[in-house]
Amino acid sequence: MQYRCPEPNQSRSYQPIEDYAIIGDLHTVALVGKNGSIDWCCLPRFDSPSVFGALLDAHKGGSFRISPTIDSTTRMGDRQIYFPETNILITRFLTSDGVGEVIDFMPIQTSDCETHQHNIIRSVQVVRGSLSFDIVCRPAFNYARDEHTVRLTEHGAIFCSQNMCLGLSSSIPLEQNGLGGVHATFTLSEGQVVYFVLESASHDQMQLAPMSDCDYNEHFQETMTYWQRWLSQCKYQGRWREMVQRSALVLKLLTYAPTGAIVAAPTTSLPEALGKDRNWDYRFTWLRDASFTLYGLLTLGFTQEAEAFMGWLDARCHELEENGSLQPIYGIDGEHELPESILEHLEGYRQSAPVRIGNGAYQQKQLDIYGELIDSIYIFDRHQDISYDLWRHIRQLLGWLGEHWDEPDEGIWEVRGGPRQFLHSRVMSWVAFDRALRIARHRGLPAPIHEWERISSEIYEQIMQNGWNSELKSFVQYYGSDAVDASSLLMVLTRFTGPTDPQMLSTIERIMRVLTSDSHVFRYDPQAAANDGLGSVEGTFSPCSFWLAESLARAGRLDEARLMLEKMLSYANHVGLYAEEFGPAGEALGNFPQAFTHLALISTCYNMDRALNGDLLG
Repeated sequence: MQYRCPEPNQSRSYQPIEDYAIIGDLHTVALVGKNGSIDWCCLPRFDSPSVFGALLDAHKGGSFRISPTIDSTTRMGDRQIYFPETNILITRFLTSDGVGEVIDFMPIQTSDCETHQHNIIRSVQVVRGSLSFDIVCRPAFNYARDEHTVRLTEHGAIFCSQNMCLGLSSSIPLEQNGLGGVHATFTLSEGQVVYFVLESASHDQMQLAPMSDCDYNEHFQETMTYWQRWLSQCKYQGRWREMVQRSALVLKLLTYAPTGAIVAAPTTSLPEALGKDRNWDYRFTWLRDASFTLYGLLTLGFTQEAEAFMGWLDARCHELEENGSLQPIYGIDGEHELPESILEHLEGYRQSAPVRIGNGAYQQKQLDIYGELIDSIYIFDRHQDISYDLWRHIRQLLGWLGEHWDEPDEGIWEVRGGPRQFLHSRVMSWVAFDRALRIARHRGLPAPIHEWERISSEIYEQIMQNGWNSELKSFVQYYGSDAVDASSLLMVLTRFTGPTDPQMLSTIERIMRVLTSDSHVFRYDPQAAANDGLGSVEGTFSPCSFWLAESLARAGRLDEARLMLEKMLSYANHVGLYAEEFGPAGEALGNFPQAFTHLALISTCYNMDRALNGDLLG
């Protein structure tokens, strides 16, 4: 029998974004809620269609839930923690009858294999008393667009669509639920444990068998050892060690092992404002994140990951457009075409349509990416000499940038209301030439030094003349604007200006006055800034909050900086993860977890430590 997505069932509700944790295998991840439900998972890769997508449509999207049978209102609480120094998750259910635990993990896929062989292992046990559980597994293939069949076997169930199959191994007898899924209810007493293994394949010839204690312990120990050994490379031992290490573990989970690319986030279309249309697909790799990524990885000591990501960047530099330019976003395999479309049949997280797949911003002109790219190469070159072949492509890129840096573009925030002469794009164009000059002088590489110096000086002078608003006493978002933009904080972090430069201090003050709410910083005011083509208000942007804290630390205002950092750290969710933004009540908004935020956290914690230890940051 073929199954379609069920009709809406109003009893199914959405969890807060911050109520999720993630597990993964370096090809993809699964989001596991505090209620024991896997509500998002794309197989076999981050950018593949979802097989569980209840995060974007609670009725049609599909999920894999294991939770106590008693009503949630009578439970005493649900908790989640990670096993120390790992990405193995424990979800704990506290009830008056007993305490149950679900342990979730994905065995690590470190090879370059891109087949469908990926496993989610879930163990269920009772550590005190007795407890009954419900298991409901209902996939919804291809973003809930494909029909599938369900076949029960002696030891589980097999779900098959046209292009993918999932096998669920179980020692508990399963029944079909008539909605394209299976379910069961079982009771465990203290010390008892059962295992469920979900495996993916491209065919239906899977041999399902219950997992033994021995097999489970082997997979568990291998996964535990992998994560703990990997994290042992971390050099950071400062004041915020636990938060920094969790951020490192998140970044590793967001890494696509075959290419070294890091996705901006593993989700799509989680809204930046509920009920609005600020919903984007982040399952790709942005050049904008590059310098932050390499700085964070090398600072923490993860050289292998830095080298792999540099290899991905190097490959993009060998794929220049015909005119010598780059695009802002690429697929995790280096794909150039990322066409954007809308899934009309999905209602979106809490009815926040549209649900988008693909990202049209790949076609935008964003001049800031050249600064971020070459800054990342400069950072990496201090670790390991770059090749002359790459240097030739850098010179070609700078040749294009030298002719186009003065043109309007869509800027760091990827506005869809038309190009402007954005200040940040000019700053990062200056960074591109500055870092290239530093590499050339340090390595003695051939370069048009005088030409680059001339362009660098021209950009700098133009920024100081046109990017400064003397009435506001602040740098502004774009030339001629009277709106402040939090991206101006990167003028400090990129060393375009000194942190105690009077104009920079005045800009920081204005950002704190106009864009900051306690420790939270907005990117810009949509009413005063350039038309972003959307018109709706969004939440505060978490990376900007960390940038402000680091800028204050660099300016010597350590008490303010540290308090802001501590407050921001308190807004992490229960397992230390951050979405892209925060709403008015501190709720998570936007795609989750976001690499950019965790990269900003690492940089701020590292440099705040240095400042508190008496090092001059400058």
